[in-house]
Amino acid sequence: MKLVISAMVLALAGSAAHAAPTFDEVRAAYRSSDAQLLDRHGEAIQSLRIDMAVRRLPWVALNDISPALPAAVLQAEDQRFYEHNGVDWSAAAKAAWDNLFRTRPRGASTITMQLAALLDPALQSSAKGRNWGQKWDQVKAARELDAEWTKQQIMEAYLNMVSYRGELQGVAAAARSMFGKSASGLDLSESVILASLLRGPAAGQKVVSQRACALAHELRLPSTCSEIQLRIIVAWSRPQLAGTLAPAPQVAQRLLTRSGQAVRSTLDAGLQRHAQTVLRQQLAALSGRNVSDGAVVVLDNASGEILAYVGNAGNGEVDGAAALRQAGSTLKPFLYELALERKQITAASLMDDTAIDISTGSGMYAPQNYDKGYKGYVSARTSLASSLNVPAVRTLMMTGMERFHERLRDVGLSSLTQPAEYYGYSLALGSAEVSLLELTNAYRALANGGMYSAASMAPKAAATPRRVLDARASFIVSDILADRAARSLTFGLKNELATTFWAAVKTGTSKDMRDNWCVGYSDKYTVGVWVGNFDGQPMWDVSGVSGAAPVWRDVMDYLHRSTGSRAPKPPKGVVRQQVSYQPELESTRSEWFIAGTESPLITLVRDEHRAPKILYPGDASILAIDPDIPEATQRVFFLAQGSQGLRWQLDGEPLAQATADYAWRPTPGPHQLALIDASANIVATTRFQVRGATAH
Repeated sequence: MKLVISAMVLALAGSAAHAAPTFDEVRAAYRSSDAQLLDRHGEAIQSLRIDMAVRRLPWVALNDISPALPAAVLQAEDQRFYEHNGVDWSAAAKAAWDNLFRTRPRGASTITMQLAALLDPALQSSAKGRNWGQKWDQVKAARELDAEWTKQQIMEAYLNMVSYRGELQGVAAAARSMFGKSASGLDLSESVILASLLRGPAAGQKVVSQRACALAHELRLPSTCSEIQLRIIVAWSRPQLAGTLAPAPQVAQRLLTRSGQAVRSTLDAGLQRHAQTVLRQQLAALSGRNVSDGAVVVLDNASGEILAYVGNAGNGEVDGAAALRQAGSTLKPFLYELALERKQITAASLMDDTAIDISTGSGMYAPQNYDKGYKGYVSARTSLASSLNVPAVRTLMMTGMERFHERLRDVGLSSLTQPAEYYGYSLALGSAEVSLLELTNAYRALANGGMYSAASMAPKAAATPRRVLDARASFIVSDILADRAARSLTFGLKNELATTFWAAVKTGTSKDMRDNWCVGYSDKYTVGVWVGNFDGQPMWDVSGVSGAAPVWRDVMDYLHRSTGSRAPKPPKGVVRQQVSYQPELESTRSEWFIAGTESPLITLVRDEHRAPKILYPGDASILAIDPDIPEATQRVFFLAQGSQGLRWQLDGEPLAQATADYAWRPTPGPHQLALIDASANIVATTRFQVRGATAH
């Protein structure tokens, strides 16, 4: 047999060299089974497993591997590693002799030969073992590796590519999964256990314990066999690659598609973790009020980049930032912006906050405020800042549902796929479902003076913004949302919305207390927070100020921990005017107006003293017949002010006396509505169109 081995050596010496892959090529081709999500600064923030066939973590340099492991591996697998040239002929001869005359044969593959097989699948053993041709090729490949690579490179590649247990391949995955630590932290006992797995990664605890105990004895380790056996039991019982709470799983799911990827995102790792921590703490504080879930989004105002995206607080796979939930009062700023833009109101205009019943095709609609009370006449500033519901519904009646619906679509709320009539007047109070991400980005348009662009979680050239809101009206709305005095009617002066720097903010709570929102912005950032329950259960006694607002405030404080926030500069076309009220319903103050709408005195005029005006339908309104409501119950209600003694006229035909509202059964086509006096003279007029077809 020794003659056969000698012949092999001579044959190898005279054989032509094969081109072995370089160490750098092998390391570059190595792919972790995970993809890595990086933050905007290149910091690793999240891993996501892509390759389910094997478990690998990033490559570990030999200098970053505990020296105990190579020592244990050399003792177990290749004691003459630093002496031979890739093949240990002495060990091969002894193995050949043992295989002939012993009942338990042994192998003689060196670490270099094992690495050659790992690099070339054709050299790997099958269920029937290797034939002589494969063994010969493996020997040649090992010799070539040893000639081209350093011993340190061979050891490093081997420890990163060899399988240890089950699906675990490479020292990083084995150390993390079995012992919960990095490869640099492996101690002597753990290294002995890993080295004992190399001969049979599928071996059971008993076999591995026997091998590890024997290897520890050979290395004269201080650990006893019972200690090693206990370590093995613990390692076998650990969850595979258990780790800390993932900070950005939803972003990872969106951006990571291939194993070994390292994808840079727009997230800020520190902010992401802070937002997640704050959300979890607030949900823990609200657990007694039946609140389990939440989400946070932070946007950079200038670029639209997503700086933080917390889809949930670690409770399952639901993405709360993308899920659709009822918006509540968070849509009101866009309604008031529209009315200001159309010059139908000013921030100083008096709004009627008294009970109102609105007839609809499905019955009477009677909006109420959060506290079930009414404030009488209050300014538009107070109505919006204090989130009064009845003035908002009256404002929607002025602007028209169709226009408001279109405006919400303009600011990126793509979930409003139904026509305006589907939502009805409750659209003013947020009956539509929106996502936190889209709602937060809509507020970012307010922060940017009415300019909109899509939000992004992947770095790219900034999208070209487009104007969707009037700059003057957006400025006034922002000023209102930052006004704590105007907010105090409902929220008081001291609450979580009152930051120490300039910030505009709005809260919202959906019907039946199922969704709670707080969305607002500073000069640089827009932050949106939602809390509630993914299963739709109602919360118990939770408002925007007590639910989502504390998270919003904490995240805002973190963003501005070292920098302040300045109020936006007034754009062209807005003027500031001292305004007072008669009677003195509100205190004299300095107010912002769109140029041409300013007034120094706001006087409350009773309806009988007001100039006749058609309030609804507004001029150029487009109404739609609802196909889900029976034709016999379809109604449009004409609304007017100052209409005492006047009559309605539709398309030239007189109707009834112009009461506060008049129910008309709609017919498709263009129409002209007018108020006429006793002599049939037109006093006020409006044109509108009805779309749809009535049933026949």
